[in-house]
Amino acid sequence: MSDTSYNRFAYIYDVFMSDEPYDTWADRINGLISKYTPDCQSILDLGCGTGVMTRLLRDRGYNMTGLDLSPDMLAVAASYDDDILYINQDMCELELPYTFDCMISAYDSINYLTANEDILSCFQRVFEYLEPGGLFIFDFHTVGYYAAIGESVIAENRDAGSFIWENYYNPDTHINEYDLTLYILDEDGRYTRSEETHVQRGYSLEEMTEALLDAGFEILEYSDTDTDSEPDENTGRIRITTRKA
Repeated sequence: MSDTSYNRFAYIYDVFMSDEPYDTWADRINGLISKYTPDCQSILDLGCGTGVMTRLLRDRGYNMTGLDLSPDMLAVAASYDDDILYINQDMCELELPYTFDCMISAYDSINYLTANEDILSCFQRVFEYLEPGGLFIFDFHTVGYYAAIGESVIAENRDAGSFIWENYYNPDTHINEYDLTLYILDEDGRYTRSEETHVQRGYSLEEMTEALLDAGFEILEYSDTDTDSEPDENTGRIRITTRKA
């Protein structure tokens, strides 16, 4: 993976994501953990970003650790409090000091892995650092999600900053690239312009399932991340709950 994403954008990421239903997602993850591993105490949040989900699950009683490839995202996460350990590391190359009862990855962080071998490597490393019977819960955006966005331009303006999102999707490779032009409010009242490029890949449920089984996981359930219902061909984001057998 590349760490070129989420540089300046990291510092206003939470501003633009403030409408996302993080509390609802945290409740659903908590419900899955209570259902399948009620004795769970320790959780690693892969691709934790600014630590929103990490803190929400900490507040639900878990011993949380966050991991992300972006130093800027982790700097923002660490600025909220100092009682959570944050690790700067590639999720495909996990080298951890201990194992965890559960690992999660929320809000399509997995889609930043754009090759099948990266997905398998990530799942194998997760398997290695889970306790026997430990859960791995993650969500991902489907091929259909990115295809629906296609080639488009999205813009949004807030007091703290603005962005222009130019999206490009390749239907043959399922690679989605978006170029962000950012205007971020500085302390002196002026806006600073910067640019970032993000690259993700859409996956099918079948592709994810095959990689999980190859890594040794037992599939427990699938769900539509947004509705918590059974996913279908129109589902844009799918949550998979798995267990280290």
